Amino acid sequence: MKVKGVILCGGPGKRLRPITYYFQKSMIPIGKRQKPLLEYIVRLFKYHGIEDLTLLVGYKSEQIVNYFDDGGRFGLKISYVKDDENFKGTGGALMNAYDKKFIGEDDRIIIYYGDIISDLDLRDLLNYHESHDASATIALSKNFTIKVGLAELGPDGKIIGFIEKPKLDKPVSTGILVLEGRELKSLREIMVKGKEMDLMRDAIPHLISLGKPVFGYLTEAFWYDVGSAEAYEKLDFNLVEEKLSHIL
Repeated sequence: MKVKGVILCGGPGKRLRPITYYFQKSMIPIGKRQKPLLEYIVRLFKYHGIEDLTLLVGYKSEQIVNYFDDGGRFGLKISYVKDDENFKGTGGALMNAYDKKFIGEDDRIIIYYGDIISDLDLRDLLNYHESHDASATIALSKNFTIKVGLAELGPDGKIIGFIEKPKLDKPVSTGILVLEGRELKSLREIMVKGKEMDLMRDAIPHLISLGKPVFGYLTEAFWYDVGSAEAYEKLDFNLVEEKLSHIL
């Protein structure tokens, strides 16, 4: 079975405006070296031996294609699938790649959201997925900090406690997952052209409803959602260097 990497990097990045008026959101510069976010993702795949990548592109796709080309200078094979208005949302983008035969039912697909930076061990994730004979495996973390304060209320509405930006003691999706290609056909059945289909909201719950084995892979790896202007401003470039310099 062939492992293929799929990176979702087509969105307009509205939460990152005004930066994304000029940059594709996955091409924003990060770290001390000011390399594009997407380069860290691409090099993470290469570091873990996944060398066949498909980038799902749309908004300002020229920036991505001009920078990465066919992937040769990174030691990779990179292909591109342009967004189609009939296939909306992250799930729709995946179905578009399936319909255009860039991914197939014989593939094992590792999907990575293009606004996430992480040092997750992709090979260990794949091994976990395979050992559980899973249809899908979601990389999960318990290290998510809620971005607002949490209040504890008494029965009369009086605040009796308050925690500013606590850590959530529940597993949250990191935006990285593995999907068996054999499940693309069943996901295609719930795809309605022109209607948005989200991977985590629609596709994964559909597999669960069918009784498919969907597993969670708990990780302590560094990961950070760079998907908003506030998050980008708060990203510690020293931490990026510490966690990811080995893949560059």
